[in-house]
Amino acid sequence: MTTPASRPTKRYSYLEDGPAIYVESFATIRRESDLSHIPASAERLAVRMIHGAGQTDVAADLLIHPEAVPAGRAALDAGAPIFCDARMVAVGVTAGRLPARNEVRCHLHDERVPALAAEWGTTRSAAAVSLWAPELDGAVVAIGNAPTALFHLLELILDGGPRPAVIVGCPVGFIGAAESKAALAALHAEHGIDIPFVTLRGRRGGSAITSSALNALASDNE
Repeated sequence: MTTPASRPTKRYSYLEDGPAIYVESFATIRRESDLSHIPASAERLAVRMIHGAGQTDVAADLLIHPEAVPAGRAALDAGAPIFCDARMVAVGVTAGRLPARNEVRCHLHDERVPALAAEWGTTRSAAAVSLWAPELDGAVVAIGNAPTALFHLLELILDGGPRPAVIVGCPVGFIGAAESKAALAALHAEHGIDIPFVTLRGRRGGSAITSSALNALASDNE
């Protein structure tokens, strides 16, 4: 027989109601963040990313293409798949927010990846990106862990490969993260390729902030 759970004695004063916590969290973000440089259509996306990071100063580093939210939402409404560089990004997507039961895919553990990575002398995360190619055109891409994956995606595009509808590029780390995100932001200016994107300057990023951006693209509801 299972022993019933018992609540411990409440000793601290804290907000317990889940919906109320969300409301107060987003209100706090708006009070403490400068969102004046964020496109109007992307304000809720920015708020969700800040929420995912837990740091309001992230706002100053956000770079969001003015068409990122309209393009991403249109793609998802049309049933486009979401390609992720890591399982941690994929599992952070809230299925109930997806408008067309969109497939969320991560090829990192595909059996072909280790051989490709060894042959090309790159990371498995980067090698997995090439497996997206058959369905990459018009898809939604989310890279939150591996700078090599973002570099590889940009190189694939620059070689004339398929173009996604939007790129959420927020890899985290000390080697290549800032540089890969700068390359994404400069894709139009340096190469004349205008793909809507979401990114942030510097080393910060990661799965939580990336999946938060995906959830905001999927639905305008907070």
